[in-house]
Amino acid sequence: MAKSGVVEGNPPTATAAKASELKRELQRLVKVILSEEDINVDAIDKTHQTLFALKDLKLNNKRPSSFNTLPFPDEFRCPLSKELMRDPVIVSTGQTYDRPFIQKWLKAGNRTCPRTQQVLSHTILTPNHLICEMISQWCKNNGIQMPEHSVQYLNDEGLTEADRDLFFSLLEKMSSSTLSDQKVAARELRLLTKKMPSFRALFGESADAIPQLVRPLSRSNSNFLHPNLQEDIITTLLNLSIHDNNKKLVAKTPKVIPLLVDALRSGTIETRSNAAAALFTLSALDSNKELIGKSGALKPLIELLDEGNPVAMKDVASALFSLCIIHDNKARAVRDGAVRAILKKIMSNVQVDELLAILAMLSNNQKAVEEMGDLGAVPCLLNIIRETTCARSKENCIAVLYTICYCDRTKWKTIRDEEKTYGTISQLAQNGTARAKRKANGILDRLNRAVNLTHTA
Repeated sequence: MAKSGVVEGNPPTATAAKASELKRELQRLVKVILSEEDINVDAIDKTHQTLFALKDLKLNNKRPSSFNTLPFPDEFRCPLSKELMRDPVIVSTGQTYDRPFIQKWLKAGNRTCPRTQQVLSHTILTPNHLICEMISQWCKNNGIQMPEHSVQYLNDEGLTEADRDLFFSLLEKMSSSTLSDQKVAARELRLLTKKMPSFRALFGESADAIPQLVRPLSRSNSNFLHPNLQEDIITTLLNLSIHDNNKKLVAKTPKVIPLLVDALRSGTIETRSNAAAALFTLSALDSNKELIGKSGALKPLIELLDEGNPVAMKDVASALFSLCIIHDNKARAVRDGAVRAILKKIMSNVQVDELLAILAMLSNNQKAVEEMGDLGAVPCLLNIIRETTCARSKENCIAVLYTICYCDRTKWKTIRDEEKTYGTISQLAQNGTARAKRKANGILDRLNRAVNLTHTA
């Protein structure tokens, strides 16, 4: 059989120390439960977990000493934990790992096989019944009781108890009166929520977690707020909002949206850009779109767009597009100067494709259409149709022109002259996307009917 290893166990002194630690934690939790009038479900759950951990420690200590020294086949060893596998599973590359350890690997965002470094075609974990049966039989033949995964291993989210303890200790530091503690904790939370999706999920388990995270911003005068601390907190909110289950929780937490709106106006450009990105990810929910729109976020987003810093442009454009999907936010954006800011950037050849999509969305607002006509949108859009190779941009241009054509007869001459000189509309009617063809043919039909009416008259 293959080369053998050794099943390692805890020395007696380590076991005794761990037992004492668990007992102290148990005493603390019982005091918490008894001291509170209401039922503390979280404390009860932790008490239950601690009791099981203590029981598991006792059972492990009672096992025959041969379990700690008995060699076992290498194929029974998890490549990640280097320990005897309890729940072997197969990944898409055919390699076998112990379930909780490969889960943690995947939860951290890795999409390669740890052993072969091949990209995983999927992340489905298939139980390896053959290896499981072989391990079970080996344990039986050697008189060994197969140990269970205790809470000191990993839970379903790929987190250890140490991870949870770290999480709560960092949140406590966010409430510290010492700036240095807050800065260290905020930077650590930013990095952890970026690397580990399971850490993002932890914020949904405690009603106080997000309020504790933003507390330094809530009680600070923006003029005296440390820029790095603000950037780390805002970026952590962005990381949290990526987790689907957090989107509603983050947006509904008091002060979060106002703090993101404030961050659009102040702080480093990374802070402002990440605030825009957070509003974009949160706006995936329609209920959040309305909430963000009512908060006054559109005006500072448009102002940030108007500034034109390349670091922030893509995030701002994405946020504006998502928010303006609902009718009320379109009206708010137009009122707050979106048309002028967008056309200015398009005419400067900045983020043209993304901004044309927003302009097309705003074109069913009467005030927006009038403003587009006044600001010279028609010749600009016709020029883009001629020069761009992007089919989607052509489509958005002609969609806007179609609306202008139907709302403002004074722009017909410009469009007609363009058609006579370059055949721009006719070419799009033949070669554009299905939607672009419909809009182009609609404009041509409108222009032809106008000519026929003139001749008849």
